Amino acid sequence: MAVSSFYLLFLTISWCFFFTNAIQPSQKQVLLQLRKQLEYPKQLDFWVNNSSYDFDLCYLSSPQVNITCENNFVTELKIMGISADQQMKKVSSSFNGFPNSQTLSQNFSMDSLIATLSRLTSLRVLNLVSLGIWGQLPNKIQRLYTLEHIDLSFNYLYGPIPPTFTRLASLQSVNLDGNFLNSSFPDGVNLLANLTTLSLKENGFTGQLPDLLNLPNSLTILYLSKNSFSGQIPVKYGQLNHLQELDLSFNLLSGVPPPSIFSLPYITYLNLASNKLTGQLPSHLQCGNKLAAVDISLNRLIGGLPSCLSNELNNRNVKFDGNCLTVDVKHQNPSSYCVEEARGVEVDPRNIKDSGKRKNPVILVGVILGSILLLVLLVIGAVVVCKRICVQGLSEPKLLQKQVQDYSISDYPSELLTSARFVSEAAKLGTGGIPVHRLFSFGELSEATRNFHSSSLIGEGSTGKIYKGKLENGTDIAVRHLTVSKKYTTRNLKLRLDLLARLRHPNLVCLMGHCISNEGPNDSDSNKVYLVYEYVDNGSYQSLLAGNDPENILKWEDRLRVLTGVAKAVHFLHTGLIPGFFNNRLKANNILLNENGMAKLSDYGLSIIAEDITQEDVFFMDIFCRKMKNLEDDVFNFGFILLESIVGPSAASRKDEFLMNEMASYDTEDERKKVVDPIVLASSSPESLSVIISITKKCFVGDSWARPSFEDVLWHLQYAAQVQANAQRPVETVSLMKC
Repeated sequence: MAVSSFYLLFLTISWCFFFTNAIQPSQKQVLLQLRKQLEYPKQLDFWVNNSSYDFDLCYLSSPQVNITCENNFVTELKIMGISADQQMKKVSSSFNGFPNSQTLSQNFSMDSLIATLSRLTSLRVLNLVSLGIWGQLPNKIQRLYTLEHIDLSFNYLYGPIPPTFTRLASLQSVNLDGNFLNSSFPDGVNLLANLTTLSLKENGFTGQLPDLLNLPNSLTILYLSKNSFSGQIPVKYGQLNHLQELDLSFNLLSGVPPPSIFSLPYITYLNLASNKLTGQLPSHLQCGNKLAAVDISLNRLIGGLPSCLSNELNNRNVKFDGNCLTVDVKHQNPSSYCVEEARGVEVDPRNIKDSGKRKNPVILVGVILGSILLLVLLVIGAVVVCKRICVQGLSEPKLLQKQVQDYSISDYPSELLTSARFVSEAAKLGTGGIPVHRLFSFGELSEATRNFHSSSLIGEGSTGKIYKGKLENGTDIAVRHLTVSKKYTTRNLKLRLDLLARLRHPNLVCLMGHCISNEGPNDSDSNKVYLVYEYVDNGSYQSLLAGNDPENILKWEDRLRVLTGVAKAVHFLHTGLIPGFFNNRLKANNILLNENGMAKLSDYGLSIIAEDITQEDVFFMDIFCRKMKNLEDDVFNFGFILLESIVGPSAASRKDEFLMNEMASYDTEDERKKVVDPIVLASSSPESLSVIISITKKCFVGDSWARPSFEDVLWHLQYAAQVQANAQRPVETVSLMKC
C-alpha cells in the first residue's frame, strides 16, 4: 500500500512538473514560425510530428536540434545544419550578396528572422549554424537583449556588424565564423563587459586590428584568423591579462609581433602563422608559464629563435617553418626573401632622437615649411566653416528650450520633443542651397496667392488645400492650408512645427516656413496653419509612369534613381531625427520631380500635427509600439510604389486583386511579359528586375513585423541599380567604339 501511494505521488509530481514546465503556446507558435522562415529544414520535422504535446518541443532533442525551456519559456535554441565537410566547402566558395543554391531562397529575410527571435523574450543561447541564412545583420538585433551566447557560424551573413550589436550587454560568447562579414572591425565592442569569447574567423574583415580600447578586458579567447587584417599587432594586446587563446593567423599583418603577447599570464595558445611579420624577435623573449602551443610559421622573421620558443628546452609545441631564421635552415627561406620593410614596423622611442640626427637638413626645412603652410590652410578652413555654421544655425532652435514647461502632453511627450536630436550620421547629409526655415505672416501669404484665389488652387486632399504662390522676390511657393485641432496649445503647436522644420534632405520637398493665423472665418475648435514649401513643377512620378508626357519616358534606370532617392528620404525620416517621423503618406503621386529630374517627397511628417490623438497621456513604450507599426505601414505603402514602377499605375491600381493573382507568380520571363510594363522589360536587366520584384513581395507580407526595414529596402534598390549599371556598361562601351 505504501509502495502504491509512493508511486502515485511520484506520478503526480512528475505530471505537475511536465505541465508546470510546458512551453507557452505563444512560444510554440514562434518556434513554428521560425521553422517556416528557415524554409522547413528536415532537422525540424519532428517539431510538427510531436507538436500535440507542448512540452515535447522542450524535452525532445536530436543530434542537430536542442531546445531548453525554463518557466515555460525557451531559453536555449540550437539548430545545426550541414556537416563540417560541407561547411568548409561552402566557405571556400564566393558569395555576391544574392541568394544561390546553397542559401535560403530570396523570400528569406534576416530582418524578419530577428523580429521572430525577439519574441522569445527569455532566450539566452542561440545557435543557428550552417543553415543557409543570408543577408546583413540588421540594427534590430539589439532586440535580442537577453542573449548570453550567440553562434551564427558558417552561414552567408555579409556586410558590417551593426553598431547596435554592442547593446547586447549580456553577451558572453560570440561566434560568427565562416561568413562573409566585411568592413573594418566594429567599434564599441568594449561595451560588452561580459564578453569572454569572440570568434570571427574566415570572414572578410579589413583594416587595422582592433586596439585595446575596442576590446573588453574580460576576453579569454580571441579568434580573428583568415581575414584581411593589416598593419601591426597592437602593443596593447600584451595587456589583455585574461587572454588564454589568440589566433591571428592567415591575415596580412606586418611588423615585429609585440613580445608582451608571448608572456601573458594565462596564454596557452598563440597562432601568428601565415602573415607578413618581419624583423627579429628579441633573444631574451619571455614566455608565459602556461604557453603550450605557438605558431609563427610562414612569415618573414629573421635572426635566431628565442630560447623560450625552443622545442628542446621547453615542454611546448612551437612551429616556425617558412621564415628566414638561422635555426633549422633546411625549413627556412633564404635571407633575401625576408628583406625587412620599414612600413608597418614599430619604432622604439629610444631610437627616435638618434634617427633624427641623421636626417638631411634640406628635408627638415621642407617639412617645417610644409607644416606651417598646412596650419595656415587649416585656420582659414576653420574660419570659413564657422561662418557657414553661424549663418545657417540662427533659425529658431533656441525657442525649443524656452517652451518646454508650457506644452501639453499628447502623442509625443514634451520631454521627447524638446530632446529631439539628429542622429550624427544623418545630420551630415549635404543640405547646401536649402533655405533656412522662417516664419511667414498671413498677409505675406495672402498676397503671394492673390488672397487664396481659386485660380491659385493646385490640389486638395484630406489634409487641406494647396495653393501656388509667388513671393515678392519672385520665388515660387506651394502653400498647404491645414486646420489643426486646438487640443494642441499654441506653444505646443509651435514646438511640433519647429520639429518638422528640422527635416532637411535633398530628396524632401523643402519646408521653407510656416504661419499660424486666426484670420479668416473664426473657428473656436481649430487653429489655422499654413505650411510654405518650395514649388516643384516638373510633374509627379505617377503621371510620368502613366505616360502622360510622351517626351519623358522613364526607363528602368530612371525609375531606380527616383525610387532610391525617395527611399533615402524615408530612411532619413525614420532614423535621421529622434523621435523619427513615420506614416508619411507614401504614394507615387506624392513624389515630385524637379527640373533636374531629382525626386522629392511631399506630404511627409504631417502626422505630427494632423493625426487624431485618442489618449491624453501616452507612455513612451506605447508611442514606440505605435510608431513601429507606422514604420511598417510606410514599407507596405512603398511596396505599392515599387509595384507601380514595375507594372505601371493602371495594373497596380487593382491592388488586392493584383497581389493575389499576377504578382504571386511572375518569376519566369513569359509570366513577366504578361504584366510587367513593356518599357521596363525593354530597358531592365533580368537580374536587376528580379531584385526589385523580390523586395516588393516582401513589402506585402501579411504580418507587418515580417516586412523588411527601410534600410533593407534601400539596400536592394542600390544593389539593383548597380546590377543594372554593370549590365549596361558593355552596351555603352560598344556604342562609344562605333562613334
